[in-house]
Amino acid sequence: MNKNIATFPLTEAFRAGGECPFCNLERSAEQHAISFILGSAYMEDDIRAATDATGFCRHHYKMMYDYGNRLGSAWILSTHMKKLNEELTKELRDFTPGKTSMLSRMKKTDMSSDDAPQTSIGSWVKKKTDSCYVCSHFKEIYGRYLDVFFDMLKKDSEFQELFKQSKGFCLPHFGDLMEAAEKRLNDAQKKELYPQIFAMMQENMERVQKDVAWFVEKNDYRNKDKDWGQSRDSIQRAMQKCAGGYPADPVFKLDP
Repeated sequence: MNKNIATFPLTEAFRAGGECPFCNLERSAEQHAISFILGSAYMEDDIRAATDATGFCRHHYKMMYDYGNRLGSAWILSTHMKKLNEELTKELRDFTPGKTSMLSRMKKTDMSSDDAPQTSIGSWVKKKTDSCYVCSHFKEIYGRYLDVFFDMLKKDSEFQELFKQSKGFCLPHFGDLMEAAEKRLNDAQKKELYPQIFAMMQENMERVQKDVAWFVEKNDYRNKDKDWGQSRDSIQRAMQKCAGGYPADPVFKLDP
């Protein structure tokens, strides 16, 4: 298979040998995006126009704060909040309260459902808070990585071996792979891949669960002299398997 700009990082992510290669790609992409916007890019009009429009999610605001370029963050926030305030002024001016029935007033407020917002302001806030420049950066390339994953799995024997030797995926990225497979693979390819990937997921989810279970048992005084095995870092690996990401990563900071 011809190598290109997408095959190399995907191959390297599998060679890294972690619990999920796509978490590896996601981490690299978000760190690159943070470094980019808080480098000199925040002074460029087109980048600032993009960050003004999208803003950032809570997670990536925290990454920006930890990164260390306070002036860069201040520049970005200054014009982003100016745009937010302009939009907020319009939303408040145009807002019209709805009619509330007696029955609805008697019900307890339930914010646990995923129903769409019922007010124009709620809809606007949801749109603003669901939008993130860094998240969008990864989403733009994520689909390409999924496409390349299936192409390499079909055509590249070296990559096929890397896949077979891997530790599976976190649940979120596994779900994405299954959704993509339904669209990208024909029936014969699904028949070949699904048993492999299902067995891989079950084996590795059980492996990590056993590691966490042994971590618990190892903290019993009766087991203090027994070997830790693979359980020392099992907590962060289990968290990654369940929800993705790298919970034990050090803070990503600007190099001094």
